[in-house]
Order: sequence, then structure tokens, then C-alpha cells
Amino acid sequence: MATKKTKKIETPIDQRETFVSIRKSFTESAADIPAKLKTLYDLQQADTEIDKIVHLRGELPMEVEQLEDEVSTLQGKMEHANEVIEQLTNSIEDNKKKIEELASAVEKYNEELKTVENSRQYNSISKDIENSIIERQIAEKFINEAKTKIEERKASLDLLSEKLAVREADLAAKKEELANIIESTASEEKTYQDKRDALAAQVDARTMSAYERIRNSKRNHLAVVSVFNGACDGCFNAISPQRLIDIASNTKFIICEYCGRILVNPEGFEK
Repeated sequence: MATKKTKKIETPIDQRETFVSIRKSFTESAADIPAKLKTLYDLQQADTEIDKIVHLRGELPMEVEQLEDEVSTLQGKMEHANEVIEQLTNSIEDNKKKIEELASAVEKYNEELKTVENSRQYNSISKDIENSIIERQIAEKFINEAKTKIEERKASLDLLSEKLAVREADLAAKKEELANIIESTASEEKTYQDKRDALAAQVDARTMSAYERIRNSKRNHLAVVSVFNGACDGCFNAISPQRLIDIASNTKFIICEYCGRILVNPEGFEK
């Protein structure tokens, strides 16, 4: 009877994992530890070089984004102001036509007054004339108010236009400065990014998840560090002599008990 092959159950990746939580899986094969440590160290070196290149851009990307948002907001305000002016202008034209129609109606009512036969007809037509005059006064008032609002909007548009011109000039300058920096470092960044991608492909998903989490949680973005003057080069806390010996050999998975970073000996890799 054929034996059934047991399928290995993959442990789900926990986004909260650290190097401590993956210690067991990392050290399953002691022979692979030096190679794994070397890969992680080289990955860290590539990431550090990329970080340096990105650092050259400084606050420029954020400044460009903020200026783009401000330019977009100013353009939106100008567009809205122009729409309001158009609406008010159309309303003025409509009210002018209404005034002409009311004037014709009043003229017609005055002619009808000459031929009324009783007081009831007279009072009715007089009321129509009175209402037409009131409507005309309301239309004239609206036209005057609309003209005032249009002038206010135009004055606001002038200020917005001046401000927009300044912001667009600032944005163009910042974009050009950022583009020059990116262009000057593009080749170097691609080299390190290609190296980084190749190294990351050699790291298992759980270890990579822990590496990224440690990197993103540290201000200096260091997840794999060496020893400097007997201390962790990440948090600068002293390391015991026995652990220093283990680190020097690069045959054990040593984690800093203070900051959780992996500790390695770069010179040992070269040897």
C-alpha cells in the first residue's frame, strides 16, 4: 500500500514577528547560519546605501507634494470663483430680461386702465401694476447686489492668481531640483536596488518580515549590525565576552538583548 506524503503546514507570517520569534526556524540547519547571516548583512548594507541616496533628497519630495496640494487647492478656488461669476452674470441677464418684460406689462396695464368699465377692473389692474413695479425693484436690487459680488469675486481672483503664480514657480523649482538629484543618483540607486532585490529573494518570507519590521521600527533603519568597541553598533549597549566570541564566529544566531537587532562579524565573512 502506497504511503501518503504528508504536506508540510506553513506557519502564517505574523507581521509582529521579530528576530527572537524566528530564532528556531532560522537555526534549523546550523551549517546554513553563516550564509544566512552573510545574506542578511549584505541586504542591510544595500538598504543602508539606498537610504543614504534617499536622504540626499531631504524634504524635497514632501515639499513637492505639499506644493502640488496647495496649487491644486488654489486652482480649485479659482475655478469655483469663476463658476460663481458666471452664475451671477447669467442671473443678471435673466433679471434684465425680466425687467424688460415687466416694463412691457406695466405699459400694457396702463393702456387697459383707459378702457376699464368698473372699479373692480380698475383695482385689479392697479394691483397688477403695483406687483410688477415691486418685482422690477426686486430684480434691480438683485442686479446691483450681483454686480457687487462679481467685483468682490474678481478682486479675490486677482489675489488667488498672484498667489498661484508664486506657488507654481516654487513647485517648478522644487521639481527641477528633485529631478536633478534623482537623475544624478539614478544609476547608483538602481545598482543597489538590483543587489537588494537579489539578496531579498534569498531570504525566506518570515525572516524578511522580521527584518523589515525591525528596520522600520528603528530610527537609523538598522536591523543587522556589527560590534564596535565591545558594544552593539545599533543601540551601543555593552555585550558580554562570551557573546562576543559567538558573534565573532558567525556560526550562531545572536540577537542583541537590548534592541533586538542581529549581531554579526563582517570581518569574519571576508575571511
